[in-house]
Amino acid sequence: MLRPDHLVISAETLAGAAEPLAKLFGAEFAPGGQHPLMGTHNRLLSLGPGEYLELIAIDPEAPQPAQPRWFNLDHFRGGPRLSHWVCRCEDLADTLAMAPDGAGRVAALSRGDLRWQMAVTDSGTLPFDDTFPALISWEGEAHPARRLPDHGIRLQALQIFHPDADELRAVLTPLMQEPRLSVLQGPPGLSAHFTTPHGEIRL
Repeated sequence: MLRPDHLVISAETLAGAAEPLAKLFGAEFAPGGQHPLMGTHNRLLSLGPGEYLELIAIDPEAPQPAQPRWFNLDHFRGGPRLSHWVCRCEDLADTLAMAPDGAGRVAALSRGDLRWQMAVTDSGTLPFDDTFPALISWEGEAHPARRLPDHGIRLQALQIFHPDADELRAVLTPLMQEPRLSVLQGPPGLSAHFTTPHGEIRL
């Protein structure tokens, strides 16, 4: 079964997005690292045990990757916004066999002692207009969320919008049972509700 792993906030630059997001959440996003395969870099914020927020952007110091960047970052424009969600699974290959066409192929990735497999697509986009989750499988016990300061921020609800909501819901239901998730009719997009020590936030 799939479980929420992290939510992705895309940005044109990390430097331009980190400060306003820190003010919004009342907490700094911790340094993450680089992804040489994709030419991106990130910063991270804990959402409690096993979950986190990822702020990601194109790394201006990295060479152009051989394939389109993940999360459709090659075409991202505008202010930082919630763009994708990522779910983890035990066996990525088996999960991909049950996922819709275009969910990706298995790529092995690492940074320091972190090891994981990610479903990477040839187009840089995901099914259902990027509202289907990216899929990840962590190897071993190491996980970014365990290394981040816990500021008491928690995900309370995640809404996925798509014109074909019934079809997307039918695809997701056999793969995961997540009470915080709802799939609703509307233009493609995501909305997340968080609680923090300073109040509630919606992205």
